[in-house]
Order: sequence, then structure tokens, then C-alpha cells
Amino acid sequence: MTIERLPPPQYPRVEFVRRGLAFGIDFLIVWLLSSLLGTSALGIQILQILVFAIAWLVLRVVVVYNNQGQSLGRYALDMRVLEVERGRVPDLQSLLKRESIVGVGALLLSIALNNIIRNPTAILLILPLAIDCGAAVSDPQLRQTWHDRYARTMIVSSRRGYSLDIKVKRILESVRRNVRK
Repeated sequence: MTIERLPPPQYPRVEFVRRGLAFGIDFLIVWLLSSLLGTSALGIQILQILVFAIAWLVLRVVVVYNNQGQSLGRYALDMRVLEVERGRVPDLQSLLKRESIVGVGALLLSIALNNIIRNPTAILLILPLAIDCGAAVSDPQLRQTWHDRYARTMIVSSRRGYSLDIKVKRILESVRRNVRK
């Protein structure tokens, strides 16, 4: 028999879609930055991988550590990363553990996107990221991915942020009302 931990009641859970969108914002920023250095040569460019890895660590470790647990994507969607036990921003070591795992998945996704036209089987490089993030779907209580479980972190809603998802919903509702008129 195992004892399941419940999240503290003051930390509301974040939907899987919002987490994916925040990841997508961060990934898009880093991917575009690293793709600017890409060439038309076939294969994997070492400089592009190096720029991606450095930009990922800066955006997802340094910025998160100095910005109360929020990267740019998490800030845009009102989320933050916290330690499960203490409920505070993780230390650098925990963030490095967490982001090195998800960063490898993001890097493989980047390689797949850069090479998908020349090699359609590159889509298989998405599998490690899908397996890692798929764990959040199977965890109904904490919604932790594998990298969250390993680093003992969780993603929670925050009152501090830009509320991009709410603003987009309002704009879409306004457009929908105007179209009906």
C-alpha cells in the first residue's frame, strides 16, 4: 500500500493545456533564436545545438530562479514552479535537474522540426518529450511530469503574470459577438 501525497490546498493545479502553451512559448523563443544560426547544410548543426542549450538554460533556469519561479511562458500564463515539500522556488540544482531532462526533449523536438522536410522519420524524436509530459496526464493529483517528479517540483497557478490566456479568451469572445451582429 502506498501513501499518496496531496498538494497543499493553497496551490491550485494547472491544466495540462496551459502548461503545454507555456512550454510552447518558451520553446518558440529559444528555437527561433537557435534557428537564426542554422544553415542549409544537411544534418545537425553543432552551433545551433549549443545556442539552443545555452538559451534554454538561461531562459528556464536563470530567469526562473531570479523571477520567482516564472519563465517567460509561465509569466504569460500565470504559472510558477515550486518545490513540492517546501512550497518555494527551487534552488539552482533542482532547476538544473528539471530543465536538463525537459531540455533534452526540447532539443530533440527542435532537431525534428528543423529536419522534418528532409527526413520525415525525424518526427520520432518527439517521443521522449511526449513520454515525459505524458506522465502529467496520468497523475490526477499533482499533475507532475517525469522531470517534475525527479526534481521534486510542481507547477502551480500564480496571481503574478500577464494572463495571456484570459486576454485571448476575451478577445475571441469579443470577435465572436461582433461577427454575430
